[in-house]
Amino acid sequence: MEIAFSDWVAVTDASSVGEVRRSALTAAHRLGMDETRSGEMALLATEVSRNVLLHGGGGHVFLEGLKEPTGPVARILALDKGAGIADVARAMSDGYSTGGTMGGGMGAMKRIATSLEILTGRSGTIVLLELGQAASKECLPTSGIAVPIHGERHCGDGWDAHRTPERTLVLLTDGLGHGIGAAEAAKEAIATFRKRVQFGPGEILNHVHDALRKTRGAVAAIVEIRPKEQSLVYAGVGNISGVLHSRDGSKSLVSHNGTLGLTVPRIQEFKSEWAPDAVLVLHSDGVQSKWDLSSYPGLISRHPSVIAGALVRDFRRERDDASVVVVKAA
Repeated sequence: MEIAFSDWVAVTDASSVGEVRRSALTAAHRLGMDETRSGEMALLATEVSRNVLLHGGGGHVFLEGLKEPTGPVARILALDKGAGIADVARAMSDGYSTGGTMGGGMGAMKRIATSLEILTGRSGTIVLLELGQAASKECLPTSGIAVPIHGERHCGDGWDAHRTPERTLVLLTDGLGHGIGAAEAAKEAIATFRKRVQFGPGEILNHVHDALRKTRGAVAAIVEIRPKEQSLVYAGVGNISGVLHSRDGSKSLVSHNGTLGLTVPRIQEFKSEWAPDAVLVLHSDGVQSKWDLSSYPGLISRHPSVIAGALVRDFRRERDDASVVVVKAA
């Protein structure tokens, strides 16, 4: 998995819809999509952001371009805190509208998108749209969101994943502070991670520590999951939070104090069981830790992007970069 593009757009007025559309076209270009596919991407982005504005009273749209081994995947995640959709099935039918439009938006999105998922309720609505070749179903479903502090284009949080059917390796990192210096530290951590994916979490973090000496430093966590062996190995430095969910309850994963590139007293691996129904959530300190997945009916069964989106929407700290990564059992 390679993240070719990501953007976080606040939808507050009609001009925001145009900004989302332009961002979608940029994502399509980065992924090498042809003119037809790019047009579909732009249409999906326009329709879903217009719905956020008209029906949700505003919100955010997260756009992402992924280069998977199976092909490029464009992802649009729309988030609002409106009243929710009372009748999803009816809203998906052509000609139905509660906002004075022609009512073709939701039906058109369903026809064009490779996949569509909607989570709606009293806390708002989340719509996930994907366009392109889906990743291998043999790999663990993995997704993440990293968004910058309000008013900043450069995000100091970042994540990456290396996935095969036998092994999933995930990094989440948070550069010190925010802005371009933090973003450079995060990018260096990701670049080092990609070069060292053959190693375990602890050894990779040691390499990241050495690589970040030329930067302002970062905190990070790496998790290795081997689903066939039902095993998870975790290593973290600094205030990255990791929580492992299953039907048996929740378990917090342990990170040691320190800052990679500056001072790291200790790097240690911790082992846990990876249950057949496991859900792993990693997040930076830009997301409050008081969330509870069980408070959202049906959320834990949703796509990792929808889970990450709900946590960013409802628990993001406005004064910091924020990131969430979710890994689910297949």
